[in-house]
Amino acid sequence: MSNIEENFKFEENKSNLKISFERIAFIFFLFFIITIIFSSKTIYLGLKKTTTNQILKEKEKYRASIMDRDGNIIAKTVRVTNLGINPNQLIDKDKILISLKLIFPHKNFEKEIDGNKFFYIKKKISPEKLEKIKLLGEKSFKEEENIARVYPNGNLFSHILGQIDTDNNGVSGIEKSFDYELTTSNKPLKLTLDTEIQYLIREELLKFQNIFKSYGSTAILMNINDGEILSMISLPDFDLNKRENISDKKFINRSTKGVYELGSVFKTFTLAAGLQQNVIREDTIFENLPKKIKCAGRSISEYDMDISSSLTAEEILIRSGNIGSIKIAQKVGLENFRKFLNDLDLLDKTQFDIEEVGNPIPFKWGKCKLATSAYGHGITTTPLQLAKAYAIIANGGYKIKPTLIKKEIQPKKGVQILSKENSKKINSILRKIVTSEKGTANLANIPGYEIAGKTGTAQKSIKGKYSKKKINTFASIFPISNPKYVLIVLLDEPKLSETYVYKYNDGKERTIVGTPFNTAGWTSVEVAKNIIEKIGPILAIKY
Repeated sequence: MSNIEENFKFEENKSNLKISFERIAFIFFLFFIITIIFSSKTIYLGLKKTTTNQILKEKEKYRASIMDRDGNIIAKTVRVTNLGINPNQLIDKDKILISLKLIFPHKNFEKEIDGNKFFYIKKKISPEKLEKIKLLGEKSFKEEENIARVYPNGNLFSHILGQIDTDNNGVSGIEKSFDYELTTSNKPLKLTLDTEIQYLIREELLKFQNIFKSYGSTAILMNINDGEILSMISLPDFDLNKRENISDKKFINRSTKGVYELGSVFKTFTLAAGLQQNVIREDTIFENLPKKIKCAGRSISEYDMDISSSLTAEEILIRSGNIGSIKIAQKVGLENFRKFLNDLDLLDKTQFDIEEVGNPIPFKWGKCKLATSAYGHGITTTPLQLAKAYAIIANGGYKIKPTLIKKEIQPKKGVQILSKENSKKINSILRKIVTSEKGTANLANIPGYEIAGKTGTAQKSIKGKYSKKKINTFASIFPISNPKYVLIVLLDEPKLSETYVYKYNDGKERTIVGTPFNTAGWTSVEVAKNIIEKIGPILAIKY
């Protein structure tokens, strides 16, 4: 009986042990599940934090797009892949070197492959080339995802758009002056520029830079009524996508930063001041004009010694007379003349949408400075300021503000500094400079375009001394019957061409081979004429 009881007790104890083990297993499983849940949550939060940081980091790098007036993207932030490799991890360097040569035939990686440092095979690599690299099966290649600023038009808007640094900060041009707007808003920045017209003008400048072997050149096309700039080119330019450090002065933005003596284009302002001050009329006759005068012991002479000694005020501008212009300025008086030039915004640094703006060289006014300024000698300004001044002269005398930024609301008319009547008189005379046989710009007499304008040929000042090198400028207005545009063309140090063929557009089939004189009438006028022929039909259709 005792044996039976003992067996019974043993069975009971065994059952109790089994129940205890199941409870422990259940508790352990419960803790395991809880641990998994908390671990997953921790990993999720970590990944979420990394993703958030990545988004914030990319947001810091993001810059809004920049568009032309038609909505075409001319600067954009995009996702890119940079591809690099660590040579130390390569097993067969020779094989990889051959493969890379096939994929990048114009690059040589031999030096980098033989080294020990990580290097980039290609930044912003194309999807096609990246796929070819992946097919090599080499695990040593490293892909780096990033965002980058790209400029679809390369050189076309280089001086206007400007550059950004490696930290994505704007360092010049629109990228700098509108850095805050571009980095704090997703809304694209719209400019007044027309990509098609910009391209055509640049092509003409490049062509004639090769013909006249200019050191540099610039052209500005602007609406004279609202100041919108449709095109602004400065050569030489540079490819924004290459991110090069541009320190050579030859890459200066000649349109806005270049400060020049521009010569006879200033005679237009002298005549306008005389008309506005009512000290002359366009038919006022100046008799017995000498060919040479002296001021403070220095000689001032006519450029064209065959010019008549008796000229009307109108003829003085048409024939580009130096002495006649001085006589008009003397009638205007120093203070009135200086004030008129100042009202045209020619004397001081102008405000503009980019920071690369030149400061006209200051000088002390006096009788001799009044005399030389009357014909554009010894007084400096920028092509941008010249464009603004000619726009004011041609638009009825209203001040405008040149701009690169497209605005939804049209600006109101500015202060009027020249009467509409005098504006029309000047426009008529500028037209005669093109249509008259004795005018200095008759090569620009293209039927149907009604071009008017004034030439300026000036000796270039180098280190404070005048050289034989020239600055040739043509300031044109068109169509003169209903003025809309000002086009400034400046050639920096052009040279004579022995082979270029000039064709007159006056109905007489005449041609001249070779450049007879290194003046604006034979260089800048020819460039402007060809530009207007190219862009005129587009302007007529679009605007």
